[in-house]
Amino acid sequence: MNSDVPKVLAVASAGGHWEQLMQLRPVLDTYDVRFVTTRRDAGEHGGIDAPLTLPDCNKQTPIRAMLCALAALWLVLRERPDVIVTTGAAPGFFCLMAGRLVGARTLRIDSVANGEQFSLSGRLAQSIADECWTQWAHLATDHRPRFHGAVL
Repeated sequence: MNSDVPKVLAVASAGGHWEQLMQLRPVLDTYDVRFVTTRRDAGEHGGIDAPLTLPDCNKQTPIRAMLCALAALWLVLRERPDVIVTTGAAPGFFCLMAGRLVGARTLRIDSVANGEQFSLSGRLAQSIADECWTQWAHLATDHRPRFHGAVL
């Protein structure tokens, strides 16, 4: 792809987070995009032949979370994206952290399922990501998270 086109790492855990990321695919496909998820077969749902994968984890699986954080760091160092976009959850957060180390611009879009409050990874991302967006207008603030509409 043209070297002037930004390289984007689009990250989401399998399931609802992945489905929401796939809603952004028409926009993401205009860039040099690499899709990352926690289950290789999740790619089939979005027509992605060979998505990159990270171990799935959450706050109840601290050892897997450490492994995921290291895998995310390695992935970001290997891919060197200009931009990282994630719809969650923890694996996306770890990619945001690693992305900041390599100077990537970062965007966290919280799940539409989080209508009462930002998720844990979403709250943590607010101090790391360049931009944090919510899909619920009543959760938005002037600074972050911001509301730009819903993906679904």
